[in-house]
Amino acid sequence: MASLNRATIIGNLGGDPESRDTANSTVCNFTVATSEKVNGEDQTEWHRVVAWGKTAEACQKYLSKGASVYVDGKIQTRKWEKDGVTRYSTEIVARQVQFLGGKADSGQRQEPAAAPAATVGVPEDDFPF
Repeated sequence: MASLNRATIIGNLGGDPESRDTANSTVCNFTVATSEKVNGEDQTEWHRVVAWGKTAEACQKYLSKGASVYVDGKIQTRKWEKDGVTRYSTEIVARQVQFLGGKADSGQRQEPAAAPAATVGVPEDDFPF
């Protein structure tokens, strides 16, 4: 039986991306908020996103809090233990990130000064797993 693990979101960054270098690559973490109206009220969902390699480098360079992005990737859940308690974290591992524009400001969209709308991604062969 075939299966598919794919997540696609469009939203705004909740904070500036955080990146670090690993032994083999660069990794960048950021959160994206998506919103929808439910019974006349805005409902916001927060998504953790992780990008690797060249995608991570571009995200760190061009993204900042409030920026609009399109993210396409797969859902991954990590498990670890801290102080005897098992913890889980679910995130989207980005295959492609498209920069849609500048920060959301008073409902007006601004184009970023440093980078126009751009798409970055890596071939699946370059994923570290």
